[in-house]
Amino acid sequence: MLGRLLKFALALAALFLLTQAPFIYRRYQLGRLSAQIAELNARRIVEQADADADYSGVLHVHSFLGGHSTGSFAEIISAAQSNQLDFVVMTEHPSAFFDTRRTTLQGQHGGVLFIAGSETSESERDRFLSFGGDTPPIGGEASAATASPQTHINREQAAGNLVFVAHPETYAGWDTAQSFHGMEIYNLHADAKHINRVTFFFDGLWSYRSYAPLLWTRFHQNPAENLRRWDELTARRGRKIVAVAGNDAHANVGLNLQDLTGRPLLQLKLDPYERSFQVVRTHILLAGDQLLNRENVLEALARGHAYVSFDILADATGFRFSATNGAEVKQMGDEINLAGGVKLSAKTPLACRLRLVKDGHTLFEEKETARREWLISERGVYRVEAYLSQLPAPLNDKPWIISNPIYVR
Repeated sequence: MLGRLLKFALALAALFLLTQAPFIYRRYQLGRLSAQIAELNARRIVEQADADADYSGVLHVHSFLGGHSTGSFAEIISAAQSNQLDFVVMTEHPSAFFDTRRTTLQGQHGGVLFIAGSETSESERDRFLSFGGDTPPIGGEASAATASPQTHINREQAAGNLVFVAHPETYAGWDTAQSFHGMEIYNLHADAKHINRVTFFFDGLWSYRSYAPLLWTRFHQNPAENLRRWDELTARRGRKIVAVAGNDAHANVGLNLQDLTGRPLLQLKLDPYERSFQVVRTHILLAGDQLLNRENVLEALARGHAYVSFDILADATGFRFSATNGAEVKQMGDEINLAGGVKLSAKTPLACRLRLVKDGHTLFEEKETARREWLISERGVYRVEAYLSQLPAPLNDKPWIISNPIYVR
């Protein structure tokens, strides 16, 4: 009897190991990927003579104020510091009882600049990030939902706010609400919806302790549809639309057990701020004589002097995309006169695959380069995508850097 039980136990153990073999191997793959990323970061070269300063930050961040998170201000500040962020744009959900925009983090905290704002939903589909102004949205989410998207945009802009479309994958106002400043071309929370819960559980079982941030690679999808929509707006409809990344950080996924005083007894967070801030960032460029302050950050975001990068793959600080026609030099977000021709220049801190996109279509592609110039003779909307071919598939075919466009008129 004892022998049969032992055989049965051994058979179960063998079966378990057999079913777990793919996830053990995936843990090995994440270990290799971690080493590759460390090597890439060690090989980065950034030119110190550049006149512009590169500042990295995150947008679309929620705290306990909005009702969808228990995240504290201290956790957010600590996460920003550990990621060496320069700025954070808070976008609290509104409340019918108090002003979350005025109550959230703003100003300098722990060496990080915080800018206050809101995420509002005008319907189940239409969501906006609004920040920079002093007047909060009227009422809470429920009452705000009666307003049309364009009414909301008009109200926020009249109050001095920048307005960005959040969650473009659900937004329905592309044809009816057209005066927003920009849009998220990537949203981390929306990307996480691609998770296969069964495989992700076993991936976590084997890899969470050692490679938790890189578990993102198990569900990350190329934001191709968002990019297509963005290109349509800028190229076919002739609008200037600023692209940003939405971290959509809540720190609200996991298990939390506490006593009646709020003292934690057991806490396991699968999406802590520190991890959300590590995946994707929005970088802004400021002239050398500009200080990192609220006004200058808002101006850079309004003008599109910015780019999106998945810094979890490699720190993109130092990326540049500029244009000259011989008489003037322009950068991302700017317009430039075609005149007799325009030279576009791109440089990255790592050798990579550079793709020049014109009006939504790939115009040129260069492999394994950290610097490239293109002479162009046609008007259009030009932007750059960079890919790290050194990384294993499928990451080598997913963007590392996405620039804002230069508008050649």
